[in-house]
Amino acid sequence: MKLDQFYVDGAWVDPVDVRWMDLVDPATEEVHARLALGGAADVDRAVTAARRAFPAFSETSAGERGRLLRRILEIYTRRYDEFAEAMRKEMGVPIAFATSGQAARGPAHINALLDVLDRFRFEEDMGTTRLRYEAVGVCGLITPWNWPVNQVIVKVAPALAAGCTMVLKPSEFSAMSAVLLAEVLHEAGVPPGVFNLLNGDGAGVGAAIAAHPDIDMVSFTGSTRAGIEVARSAAATVKRVAQELGGKSANILLDDVDLEDAVRRGVAGCFTNSGQSCSIPTRMLVPRHLLAKAAGIASAAAVAYRVGPTDRSDTQLGPLVNKSQFERVQRLIQSGIDEGAILVAGGTGRPHGLETGYFVRPTVFSDVRPDMTIAREEIFGPVLSIIPYDSEDEAVAIANGALYGLAGYVQSADLDRARAVARRLRGGQVHINYPPADFQAPFGGYGRSGNGREWGEAGLREYLETKAMVGYEAAR
Repeated sequence: MKLDQFYVDGAWVDPVDVRWMDLVDPATEEVHARLALGGAADVDRAVTAARRAFPAFSETSAGERGRLLRRILEIYTRRYDEFAEAMRKEMGVPIAFATSGQAARGPAHINALLDVLDRFRFEEDMGTTRLRYEAVGVCGLITPWNWPVNQVIVKVAPALAAGCTMVLKPSEFSAMSAVLLAEVLHEAGVPPGVFNLLNGDGAGVGAAIAAHPDIDMVSFTGSTRAGIEVARSAAATVKRVAQELGGKSANILLDDVDLEDAVRRGVAGCFTNSGQSCSIPTRMLVPRHLLAKAAGIASAAAVAYRVGPTDRSDTQLGPLVNKSQFERVQRLIQSGIDEGAILVAGGTGRPHGLETGYFVRPTVFSDVRPDMTIAREEIFGPVLSIIPYDSEDEAVAIANGALYGLAGYVQSADLDRARAVARRLRGGQVHINYPPADFQAPFGGYGRSGNGREWGEAGLREYLETKAMVGYEAAR
């Protein structure tokens, strides 16, 4: 397969200045596609199209934009299985999770946004002043590979709902699903120039988007390191920057929990998407007197995971996305061993019987100290660190001691007690007793986990400017 064109101004076009990249199936290590990478000239062309389309699209009604989103939802649903298969190939998601988890996030977020759009007031009065919420302008959207559809939809859909135009740069490792989405938007009738897709890497396309003087906002999801560079590049033009960055979320198990259930569900949360998620509970905090029992439960849960080919319906954990990520996770697992954490499951190397593919052994460390590398750095692999604590205050201090503040988790048989601990955690989204996902809840972080919020109404507001028309109403 060749992914050799970009979607600009309503048409598929050849890149201005092309470089080529091999796309590798992480489960087989075989090249399955060739991807054209663009550069600054391609960004200029896409931004020009988006700038030209902005005046007309920003003045469409909320009803028109809602109908457009419903057409997108309808076409996406028809092509649902294609999205699942694309993500299986490009990032190694087992087909069962690609279908039930990854692909499902597209409709979930669009439906949540449609509910918001039905009730959102783009104009409201405050005394004699009329407040008007207007599209921020041309948006540069930069997304990662780990939740390809999810991360693209939570930017593209609210930008469309707000009346913005946009240039999307998905991760070069998840280009297939982004191309599919561009086809969906085209069929749905998104006006030319409103949505533009460029494939490229951070140096070639991402940096040009962040620095471009005719882009009004950049929304970036990715590593904290890359987010810092995006903010630096954007600073010269004083554009709005929204960032969803790394995480090292703590999962506090209070001493009254059903330990077997809480630990097993904590392991499952940590291993979601083969551990390649920014908000998952990677640090499990347990009372010291329960440490040995918790470690035993976690070890049994980890070794029971089925790791293997992504096209098998019973596979639970697939490979990591690429060789670089595999090698990084191997180094971090070794650092846990070297720094004295107790390895109770997994370890370095591939799982038994898997000689090819970027597969990692489901790994659990016990007796982890908060100052260890595996307790501080985002690993992005199926690696759980169990940390003991002696008091509730100490547990909260450990949880808040990370540089990140994306999410937090609290488990207790006493809901009021769990709520009290949740209030003390410094994180953008705190989960109490393993709740189901709430796609209306704001998603984003404190500290080095970024700024701004996505999902639901909070996500829509990120793409709106506030205009105050003072004296709009006569004083009474």
